Amino acid sequence: MAKKEFKAESKKLMDLMIHSIYTNKDIFLRELISNASDAIDKLHYRSLTDKSVKIKKKDFEIFLAVDEEKRTLTISDNGCGMTKEELEKNLGTIAKSGSLQFKEENEHKKDIDIIGQFGVGFYSAFMVSDSISVKSRAYGSDEAYEWISSGVDGYEVKPSEMDSYGTIITLKIKEDTEDVTYSDYLKEYKIEELVKKYSNYITYPIKMEVEHRHLKEGSDNEYETHLETEVLNDMVPLWKRDKKKITEEEYNTFYSDKFFDYETPLKVIHTEAEGLVSFSSLLYIPSHAPYDYYTKQYEKGLQLYSNGVLIMEKAEDLLPDYFSFVKGIVDSPDLSLNISREILQQDKNLKLIAKNIENKIKKELLNMMSEEKEKYEKFWESFGMQLKFGIYDNFGMNKDKLVDLLLFATSKDKDYVSLSEYVKNMKEEQTSIYYACGETLDKIDLLPQVERVKEKGYSILYCTEYVDEFALKTIGEFEGKKLVNVSKEDLDLDSEEEKKELEKLNEKNKDLFTFMKDEIKDVEEVRFTNRLKTHPVCLSTVGDISIEMEKVMNAMPVDNKVEAKKILEINNHHPIAKKLEDFYKNDKERLKDYTKILYNEARLIEGLPIENPTEFASLISEELSK
Repeated sequence: MAKKEFKAESKKLMDLMIHSIYTNKDIFLRELISNASDAIDKLHYRSLTDKSVKIKKKDFEIFLAVDEEKRTLTISDNGCGMTKEELEKNLGTIAKSGSLQFKEENEHKKDIDIIGQFGVGFYSAFMVSDSISVKSRAYGSDEAYEWISSGVDGYEVKPSEMDSYGTIITLKIKEDTEDVTYSDYLKEYKIEELVKKYSNYITYPIKMEVEHRHLKEGSDNEYETHLETEVLNDMVPLWKRDKKKITEEEYNTFYSDKFFDYETPLKVIHTEAEGLVSFSSLLYIPSHAPYDYYTKQYEKGLQLYSNGVLIMEKAEDLLPDYFSFVKGIVDSPDLSLNISREILQQDKNLKLIAKNIENKIKKELLNMMSEEKEKYEKFWESFGMQLKFGIYDNFGMNKDKLVDLLLFATSKDKDYVSLSEYVKNMKEEQTSIYYACGETLDKIDLLPQVERVKEKGYSILYCTEYVDEFALKTIGEFEGKKLVNVSKEDLDLDSEEEKKELEKLNEKNKDLFTFMKDEIKDVEEVRFTNRLKTHPVCLSTVGDISIEMEKVMNAMPVDNKVEAKKILEINNHHPIAKKLEDFYKNDKERLKDYTKILYNEARLIEGLPIENPTEFASLISEELSK
């Protein structure tokens, strides 16, 4: 029989598909198994609607076989099979899908579950094969036909013989090259691995004869081998089982096996959704961050399935960056099996699924915070920074989604509180939410700026991570309460009378402060303050950049350094204030030394470097010797 040519556009499609669409050669087996499952689905549907079709679901199976000597891999099924015309139509024209047509013709019927598109996916087998043979006998027919092709050159269809209905696909596996070891696809372990990875939840048994090696009875070193038929797939995915019948141990075992985590997860989120788009999801919130979580190497994403068939290992578009710690799977019948990453990014169904998942994750986290605070705090220790990044990222576009999930230690007892809890416990006269930044809770607790706020009985949020202040500044205010850094120059804790008295005192000593400022050029102002209780001096800032933000931004590998606009504030109730006034009148040279000492002292308190530590040490020694 003369070989038939593919149409010109089909040749181009095949070349494009093999070299561009499918960059992962392993998926060819997924495609062929999915097509076999489709064929069985069709016959099973007919058995439900046509009494003359007498076959039970338990009798259906997909069988795999390898022959290393002949370099063949065979995939067979006892599904509906194909007539000669169907072989021509389904395999002679690329992207002509018998399964897709069947689905479209019967989409109003709920029992149909077609997962493949018998067309483009089938041709992925040419990535690993020199030639493909498809023998098929349609159910109810006595005639069998064989479709044979070596690729873009064309194909032929000829009569054949088969003992029963169904389809047998035989791949002649390519010889190994320097880049690809095609012989791996002739190894039992490789086939098992691919079935487990991509087709583990096909609803029909995928069987293969597996070689087993045992010691001969009564021998210490002689072995004998025999073949056993094994079912390679689980068939019923955990996420499609009744939640009420799944134990905690089953959930945890699945998580451990699937995501290679030695610790049990903090939370399991198992959902079924129906509506504009239907899907099942099984999500896990880990109990700890992976070692590479806060690095560029970490890849987020959920495993994406279409009716139990894996179509993407990490579908990153299913998770926003701030929930990138979530692991799990999503399975939807409304997603095409043959879909690229680029198409997924524009897929409306995927966007609906992603939105639903995001809302579900947030709801579960809020429930954990209110019902299981200790567990939520453990989660926060691992992933809180990611939520704060989410608030700051994209110019605060997502801050309203995440602000309720934040926790901060406080000055009162160092325990974590949410912003809602903070506001709820605020004093009646308190108008702002106060926060302070530093390297550790203990170091923040010793800052001069926190003394007065604590004396007022106000709680302070303690921020120890570099992203904290960026996130809080992005939030701006919460429930009508402004978020205020205790180190900002406009901290408003004084009564009107105290403000007036301080204003008069600073006006009276403006010449003193001008003199001191001339000695330390990198401050905007020197002045007395009421914000300090026992400490003699501190630095405050004016403008958008605080001292902590200066340190964070200058630690980054950039050429242009930033500098906070600093104010040197002196405790007007401290004995040092009187001494400075005396020096200005009687000993201006000593005032210069005191100014340098006080400014460097303030910088040390803030964790800032001193420009000339040798001079500072000498000045201290001189003062101690007097």
